[in-house]
Amino acid sequence: MRHLHKSKSTYAALAVLLLTILPASSVRGASLKDEDARTLMYTLSDLSSQTHEAVQTVLTANDTRFVAVFLELIRANQIGLVRGVDSKVYIDTLEKLSGKMFGNDWPAWVEWYGSTSLTSPPGFTGWKGHLLARIDPGFGKFLRDGAPSRIRVEEIQWGGVGVDGIPALDNPRMIPAAKATYLEPKEPVFGMSIKGDSRAYPLRIMDWHEMANDVVGGVPVSLAYCTLCGAAIAYDGRAANGVTYTFGSSGFLFRSNKLMYDRQTRTLWNQLTGKPVLGDLVATKVQLRLLPVVLTTWEVWRQQHPDTVVLDLNTGYDRPYVPGAPYGDYFSAQRTMFPVWQRNSLLPTKARIYALHVEGVPKAYPLTALTQKKVVNDTIGQTPVVLVATRGTVTVDGTNRRVGRVTYDAGGEVRAYHRGAELFRPGSTPQTVLDTDGRVWRVTEEALIGPSGKMARRVNGHLAYWFGWYSFFPHTLVYGKS
Repeated sequence: MRHLHKSKSTYAALAVLLLTILPASSVRGASLKDEDARTLMYTLSDLSSQTHEAVQTVLTANDTRFVAVFLELIRANQIGLVRGVDSKVYIDTLEKLSGKMFGNDWPAWVEWYGSTSLTSPPGFTGWKGHLLARIDPGFGKFLRDGAPSRIRVEEIQWGGVGVDGIPALDNPRMIPAAKATYLEPKEPVFGMSIKGDSRAYPLRIMDWHEMANDVVGGVPVSLAYCTLCGAAIAYDGRAANGVTYTFGSSGFLFRSNKLMYDRQTRTLWNQLTGKPVLGDLVATKVQLRLLPVVLTTWEVWRQQHPDTVVLDLNTGYDRPYVPGAPYGDYFSAQRTMFPVWQRNSLLPTKARIYALHVEGVPKAYPLTALTQKKVVNDTIGQTPVVLVATRGTVTVDGTNRRVGRVTYDAGGEVRAYHRGAELFRPGSTPQTVLDTDGRVWRVTEEALIGPSGKMARRVNGHLAYWFGWYSFFPHTLVYGKS
């Protein structure tokens, strides 16, 4: 970390000294010493007058650890973080070090690098934090040398906003259903109900905030929504270490998935797994527990939970809370917004899936298959489960700020339960299923309720885009495909 405090003149002197003590004839094909590599990273990003000499030193040493550095510099040049150097210098150097020819195509470089086993120079995390702190000083507090990490820091990407640039809703104001006149019956909401406390979080609002720290039924909840990977996951903020965590959006992405951070330690967390990935909590065994959440329409949620409350449109933020406004163009297309290197063509890139993780076994259920069959009996590991999707998908007709009118699939109403020895099939209404003997079971948020109060408890899962789930669970099972 001491390198962060050196002056530009000190860096210049060190760079000159480095060039003196590392003649080309003596270091060709050899990696640079760790301390020299640290110095060169800062020279490359901070001292444009020394760039060409520093580049030659890296090339002479053929130090492929600097592939990560020049990939970062290409992006930094594109977004204006480094000036005074022609981008061709970075590109040419990267192509010589890597043997690849992707030019100024940063996404192609990212996807190629992700598939390699290359490593970065020591001190890369702190240097990357130093560079990105030019966007927001808070980035430097996340990316610091010595911070324990479970992920490859080279793959962390800036998502286009600063820390909390997508502001979380903290203990948001709720209003009775009858007063929510701004909502249309068919528009999507995330629904939660714990201990009789039912709450709805409309997507037209959550698209702009992606995080709600709330208390539902006395349980501290963080509803973490990654718009890019299509996953809204409800986490119990009470961790096994006795600490209750609340979360914000870091402004960073990892494989097109948002990295959230806790306000208590400023550790970065993977939104899709509920595990800390960079920061002090990585050294612990802390992991968040999933809570039940469902995506459905406002009309259906209100029928299911007449006493529900819902987010007030007056959030305290000035946003155009119109369905599809921020991301409707993205939701209605098959493209991804950021590069993701770990992909699989078994399903379309942005096919909606329902994801379960049982006994350490990840499994993806294509939403099209679920809504077609309505009730699916399955076994994951040794655990018999049943998935209920009796209402089809939720379609949004919205207006996007960039392209105008858009129509897209927002997901569908899916719940999963422990079925024990029972086999279920659709009932006469969407709120019921029948067991093997034809007895009626009611579909509720906590369990399937059968005859004489018999219960099949909920198994908590969530929706996601296929690419988002696969990028973290490449060994996932896929219903109907494996």
